[in-house]
Amino acid sequence: MDIRTINLQLGVSPQIQPDDVAAIVAAGYRSIICNRPDGEEAGQPPAAAIAEAAQRHKIGFAHIPVVSGQMTGTDAMLMANALAELPSPILAFCRSGSRSEKLAAMATARSAPHAGADYDIVIVGGGSAGIATAASLLKRNRKLSIAIIEPSDVHYYQPGWTMVGAGIFDAAFTRHTERSVMPRGVDWIKKAATGFAPDDDRVLLDDGSSVSYRVLVACPGIKLDWDAIPGLSETLGKNGVTSNYRYDLAPYTNRLVKNLEGGRALFTQPPMPIKCAGAPQKAMYLSCNVWERSGVLKDIDVQFHNSGPALFGVGVYVPALMEYVERYNAHLNFGSKLVAIDGPAKVATFEQKRGDTVTRVDEHFDMIHVVPPQVAPDFVRNSPLAAPSGFIEVDEATLQHVRYANVFGLGDACSASNAKTMAAARKQAPVVAVNVLAALDGKAPVADYDGYGSCPLTVERGKIVLAEFGYGGKLLPSFPNWLIDGTKPSRLSWLLKDTILPPIYWHGMLKGREWMVKPHLIAANG
Repeated sequence: MDIRTINLQLGVSPQIQPDDVAAIVAAGYRSIICNRPDGEEAGQPPAAAIAEAAQRHKIGFAHIPVVSGQMTGTDAMLMANALAELPSPILAFCRSGSRSEKLAAMATARSAPHAGADYDIVIVGGGSAGIATAASLLKRNRKLSIAIIEPSDVHYYQPGWTMVGAGIFDAAFTRHTERSVMPRGVDWIKKAATGFAPDDDRVLLDDGSSVSYRVLVACPGIKLDWDAIPGLSETLGKNGVTSNYRYDLAPYTNRLVKNLEGGRALFTQPPMPIKCAGAPQKAMYLSCNVWERSGVLKDIDVQFHNSGPALFGVGVYVPALMEYVERYNAHLNFGSKLVAIDGPAKVATFEQKRGDTVTRVDEHFDMIHVVPPQVAPDFVRNSPLAAPSGFIEVDEATLQHVRYANVFGLGDACSASNAKTMAAARKQAPVVAVNVLAALDGKAPVADYDGYGSCPLTVERGKIVLAEFGYGGKLLPSFPNWLIDGTKPSRLSWLLKDTILPPIYWHGMLKGREWMVKPHLIAANG
């Protein structure tokens, strides 16, 4: 056997055979690590055969298969864990030994003390996801050093803005100071993040400085790209152009709706992904309900322009929504994307796709509720953490970055295919919290996320279709069907949205109280 000694605790070698284990033990090794995937080449003994021989000789064994040239931070973390836990000295092998040597070097770098780290955990983003994750972490370990990077002085309960636009909530009800929600024991770095340097475990800041971490939690939210639609930015808040996606504009929505007694009202929805995919049509339903109650709905031409192909992505909720579309006599335009707006002329231009044909159509409006296209923040999109989509590339279940084992992403900025809602962040935060604690200990993630998201579709004042679903559109109701049937309009769901959820947000989620969202442990999957 050609064994190369790396240090007193580790040696590496080319492929070994089960019969070689006796000689390995005689050479003084007390454990073996196999770094080859089974079936990599003909005649290669399976890892199980080596494991059986190791067991007969009463030495430790671990199988950490890696593909040459494709080793990840997770592989390094698993190797570091094995090197720390198995009896030493240890012999690691692969086809030639070089893969094992490189992985061991990566593992050593990962497990080295972070003497220069400013914090155990750095959280980028002080919105719903960031504050909730910090609070959940501190509930489990008050001794952690945590920093939250967030430049804003204010914190918003954004799910309430649809209700502001309908005149149900006052705008001030959805706004608190950022300081008031910052968990006690966290350092608030009131600066903007401008980049990530994950190979150096650092976050870059807008003043040219940086902050180092042992584990990074990235949740900076999503960018509302108002400038992507020519003419939109300069006409927002006037000329009948509004949006519930901005705190200062939601009250303008309410004024426009109350004052409109006839004419044409347009509502738009851009391509996915967007935060709260039901919000564009919620604005339409609540506006129509106001007009219905005041007796002017019959004089208003209501149009919903959706760039997508369907009213809602989970089909089971569509029949109940269609009843309201028909009740309000709203005209649905699918494959219709807002591409320009002339506020003073009150003309919106849409690109409408019919089969392979795309045409531009100008529509006059008396009011228009616009939802802007939404993309990953620029500094995320241009960073090593980005997926091809531009969002932070995470494993959908563990929310751990696919290339950096000490990085996690959640909320609107992560690449997971769940609906981007506050309810999703509420479910994700405890999962990330326990997985971050595992990463600090050099261990693999211990909890998983099922893609849960909730979209309370307000179809009229006093009734809501409570859509709750996970990955692949799987229904994930929080309540028994006899209490709340989410596929039908419900007054109890309205009570949940109107009265119960706001205090749960401010006094529960942001305080680390994990009511109905305890993290699901992977070990319990069975």
